[in-house]
Amino acid sequence: MGKHYLPNLPQKEEMLKEIGFERIEDLFSDVPKGMVKEFNLPEGKSEYEVFMELNEVLSKNKTVLEMPSFLGAGTYFHYIPAHVKYIIERSEFLTAYTPYQPEISQGMLQTLFEYQSLIAELVGLPIVNSSMYDWGTAMAEAALMSARVTKRTKFVVPKHMSPEKKAVLKTYTSGPGLEIEYVGWNERGQLNIEELKEKVEGAAGVYVEVPNFFGILEEELAAIGEIAHEAGALFVVGVDPTILGIVEAPGELGADIVVGEAAYFGNPMNFGGPRAGIFAVRNDKKLIRQMPGRIIGMTKDADGKRAFVMTLQTREQHIRRAKATSNICSNEALVAVAAAVHLASLGPKGLRELGEVILKNTAYLKKRLSEVAEIPFDGVNFKDVPVRFEVPYDVVHERLLERNIHGGYYLGKHFPELGETALFAATETTRKEWVEALVGALKEIINEAEL
Repeated sequence: MGKHYLPNLPQKEEMLKEIGFERIEDLFSDVPKGMVKEFNLPEGKSEYEVFMELNEVLSKNKTVLEMPSFLGAGTYFHYIPAHVKYIIERSEFLTAYTPYQPEISQGMLQTLFEYQSLIAELVGLPIVNSSMYDWGTAMAEAALMSARVTKRTKFVVPKHMSPEKKAVLKTYTSGPGLEIEYVGWNERGQLNIEELKEKVEGAAGVYVEVPNFFGILEEELAAIGEIAHEAGALFVVGVDPTILGIVEAPGELGADIVVGEAAYFGNPMNFGGPRAGIFAVRNDKKLIRQMPGRIIGMTKDADGKRAFVMTLQTREQHIRRAKATSNICSNEALVAVAAAVHLASLGPKGLRELGEVILKNTAYLKKRLSEVAEIPFDGVNFKDVPVRFEVPYDVVHERLLERNIHGGYYLGKHFPELGETALFAATETTRKEWVEALVGALKEIINEAEL
């Protein structure tokens, strides 16, 4: 019974001796004292005991049928066709790693080529890479790329951008020393164009989102692009691709670079990840040579047959570090494959219908919420709707949870000028009875708070 079946255990002492150590603990002898502390961990358990304990914890979770959720702000509950999961579980796709050997990776390379082609058609720009880590990193990479192309060191972004994206941008730009310039919003919750005109001089790039973080469509997108170009800056647009079946593609409105989140197609929320960032540019060699990540291309092999290869990969693993555009490596290729499968399943008609249903559900949510609280902005909303309360929102949120309803994302912490405002979100999955339950609960909570 005392025999071990792990192949190297009998050689443990021999292996330690070979590298000049006597005990396993000696492997960590160079760690400064005080850095390693004793952990108050329980005794080990069998796999079955761990399985039972984890399932007991997981059983406390609630589905959207038990607790409807109106939390959005960048992560949304979308319906995923059942076949998407089964297609990406095929062994040909079940890896996120770089297909270094094209001769044995034709299936994966072709799928990524299809992903690029679908995204290119969606965003209106011809050159798309095989995805970034997520929307935030794609946006930050666009800032660095703008600086390299224009030889400038200022990047202009909306003040009404998610705190997470702001944090990523700050991390990416602090080393290279880029200056981040924030532009506020106007009374309609859209980018303040007059303020942009004052701050755009000397900018490497101007970034704007469709819809913006408040869920509002920026109606002056083309004008913002013209202001950027007149100042010699690149025009960078971040987009939620689920809206692109019902609005004009950013590339057709003058965008030089388009970024966004591909994981809204074909991927569950998964507590926020993994994701796949969209990155597309117009057909300009100055931009293409500075793109991060890698581009999959279609060519012909020695026998004249169609073949797929990695056409461009300017990452640090392949060229001198000082010349590399990015340290993006494996990224989330499987997430991109899932997005491609879902997009191909929707087609143009399905994509348009998806956008229309989300727009309709958002409008209904906004209308009903306006009956119990203030809607601070009057623009057109897609998914997210800001709602301002007269009572502290933390009280509202806790009372909603008590009623098995998950409320919105509190904005007051990051945008104190908005007061007790939260973002409530709707998607194609939002049901009318959920909205009615939310509004009914809010009426009760507000009345209780006012008594």
